[in-house]
Amino acid sequence: MNSNPALISLENITIEFPKQEGSGFIRVVNGLSFQLPKGDIACLLGPSGCGKSTVLRAICGFEPVQAGEIKIHRKTVSSPCMRVPPAERKVGMVFQDFALFPHLSVLENVMFGLRIGTVAERERIGTLWLERVALADKASAYPHELSGGQQQRVALARAMAPEPDLILLDEPFSNLDIDLRERLASEMRDILKANGVTALLVTHDQFEAFAIADHIGVMNEGKIIQWDTPYDLYHQPNTRYVAEFIGRGVFIKGKTQEGGAVEIELGQLQLDPGDELSPGKQIDVLLRADDIQHDDESPMQAEVVRKAFRGADFLYTLKLSSGQEVFAFVPSHHNHAIGEKIGIRLGADHVVTFKN
Repeated sequence: MNSNPALISLENITIEFPKQEGSGFIRVVNGLSFQLPKGDIACLLGPSGCGKSTVLRAICGFEPVQAGEIKIHRKTVSSPCMRVPPAERKVGMVFQDFALFPHLSVLENVMFGLRIGTVAERERIGTLWLERVALADKASAYPHELSGGQQQRVALARAMAPEPDLILLDEPFSNLDIDLRERLASEMRDILKANGVTALLVTHDQFEAFAIADHIGVMNEGKIIQWDTPYDLYHQPNTRYVAEFIGRGVFIKGKTQEGGAVEIELGQLQLDPGDELSPGKQIDVLLRADDIQHDDESPMQAEVVRKAFRGADFLYTLKLSSGQEVFAFVPSHHNHAIGEKIGIRLGADHVVTFKN
């Protein structure tokens, strides 16, 4: 865990917009708080309309706050009674559409944000950042001559060249092919970490968030429901909303047993220490696709009702004898037909439960 002090902190932020029809306001962000240590990468993850991009705009200084404070280096930059201008916040921004200037070369785009020094000095800094994003050989090219991933790296180099305290990224992968997103997220993480950059991005895609972030805040209706590491969000969701939003899974009925176990239709699972409940309690057990394993030797059978080919594996939707549907990842050389029954077994080594 990063022991560095918080570079940015948001304390009980509330943001409201006037209603389009009639009087009154719509509360878009509702008492939101988090801290981000220097050198870390965080992500606000949530569905469209949850307020995550509004938070980014408030950090930049483009949106006022009606309550709470935003602090950078412990200095207040936004509150209900004051707002530091965006240009004075030392915050860089990578936009969803990259916002590159089509009439400028790659090097000129990177140099655009540099307002001090001679032309030669700005060229030196721009060239250095192109080297850091592995695009030095594209310095004289124009944006239309680059791939989407290369354009993204140019936008990142332009944002980092003035050496801001914080980089903000608004859905940076949404305009790219799905196959590229996770790989480019990992590449962007490498670039940010190699240069010690503190960054905050927003996305609705959990796989992008997992690939790039040290911390993820799952948002809904203007609030952060859980702020945690990607690992703990997946394995220790603190609400049903987070459990359903992160990963592909279903809830299946269970009944607690003696000895800290829970009985479900697929068999018995051992609860984690500290999660033990008195016997006879009805609970819901979260089963994800990686908790159920294909096993030709298993007497337990499930019917294939849907399947999605993913290259290395299939994502099967399986119907149990009770009619309950569950998911399972199965290696793609096991190509079963819709309606076929296959053997399965429980492979869960960590149990997530919620009381009814």
